[in-house]
Amino acid sequence: MPKHVFIKTFGCQMNERDSEIIEQLLAQTGYITVSNQEDADLVILNTCSIRAKAEQKVFSLLGLLRKQKEKQPGLHIAVAGCVAQQEGQQIFKRMPHVDIVVGTQQIYQLPDMLFRLKSGETKREISCDLEKTFTIPPFQKLLANHNTTPPSPALSDYRKFVTIMQGCNNFCSYCVVPATRGREISRPVDDILEEVIMLVDKGIKEITLLGQNVNSYGCTNTVADQKTSFAGLLKMVARIPGVERLRFTSSNPQDLSEELMGCFKDFTNICPHFHLPAQSGSNAVLKRMQRKYTRELYLEKVNQLQSFCPEIAISTDMIVGFPGETDQDFQQTMDLLETVRFHGSFSFKYSDRPNTRSADFDDKVDEQVKGERLQCFQKRQDQISLERNRKFLGKTVEVMVENVVEDAVQARTGTNHIVHFTSSTRFIPGDTVQVTIIHAGKHSLNAEKITA
Repeated sequence: MPKHVFIKTFGCQMNERDSEIIEQLLAQTGYITVSNQEDADLVILNTCSIRAKAEQKVFSLLGLLRKQKEKQPGLHIAVAGCVAQQEGQQIFKRMPHVDIVVGTQQIYQLPDMLFRLKSGETKREISCDLEKTFTIPPFQKLLANHNTTPPSPALSDYRKFVTIMQGCNNFCSYCVVPATRGREISRPVDDILEEVIMLVDKGIKEITLLGQNVNSYGCTNTVADQKTSFAGLLKMVARIPGVERLRFTSSNPQDLSEELMGCFKDFTNICPHFHLPAQSGSNAVLKRMQRKYTRELYLEKVNQLQSFCPEIAISTDMIVGFPGETDQDFQQTMDLLETVRFHGSFSFKYSDRPNTRSADFDDKVDEQVKGERLQCFQKRQDQISLERNRKFLGKTVEVMVENVVEDAVQARTGTNHIVHFTSSTRFIPGDTVQVTIIHAGKHSLNAEKITA
């Protein structure tokens, strides 16, 4: 009988890519992915610990899975990702019904861990080492490990994430990434290009290059002896025939080069959207965060980006209520929002994370104050996003179809705006369509007058 796996992904695009890898590995050992955890023989939670709320969701779901395992004794439960890396053996103590704990660098060991568990060699499996000599396996090697072809369930019909590096060397005072994903390691250029070519040959049209800080690609702990910058890599990928859209995330402002900015001017298939985390508009807060740039440098980078690509959409991440943040500091964040007028942002209240410097800071901001500041920021951001979106009214833009339900189509612009329209024409994900925008909301656009 076929074995069924349910994978629940928490957090960022890096985790989404890791879940794809897990799905590929398990498909090669006979697992079929299902969309309902109650139909699964194996449930994997691929976790995020960037914020306390994300971690709380993981343990809440693990509590529910305890009841499922009582009814289904043969069910195996695995915790992967950053919470697994962070908590290790503590997960077994808190949740004794968990069978496997596997860290961020060890997901490639999952098939062997499952084999030992099912064969009775062990009662539990844990692998959470962060290896100094860790290398990201080449895509071909990953597939060859089990002597089979890449399974279709893990491959999107038209877009794919490609990991170019892992880990981070910045050690921001609030961030768990260096502890949960290790130090920066860049994949060899040839491995990345080979993977992109393989994906394009299989019909993938949109590629997103992933890393904790893609701007520092090739600078430290490079797997191969190479001098290629991220801008150089981006140009190589952009030149691959069949790459219709190219995106990347995430970027640190301190490492943003003029060469990289110029790529938006030189390559039409590089999407005019840049996610550039600011985290705060206050120099005092940025210094305490150990962010190695000032608001002045951030604004200088934004102005340069806009000079190379006037139509570029800029989004950001923002933390409010960082320890020691005063009313004046928060006002500087609001001023940054007014100056840049971000097209969108991901904003959060600060929360202490284990093994970070800021967790030990003693001048924490009151929870109610943090909540009020977050509400203020998000309210103004929504207003600005709506004002930005209204500028699309009456314009004809090219969108790539993402999802189709009967005659309702969801698509996305190169600037990363979601567009909804209806059509009697049968579209499939990956099709590009010219549409005219007729309505603008805070978070999406509506269109009509479709032409193929």
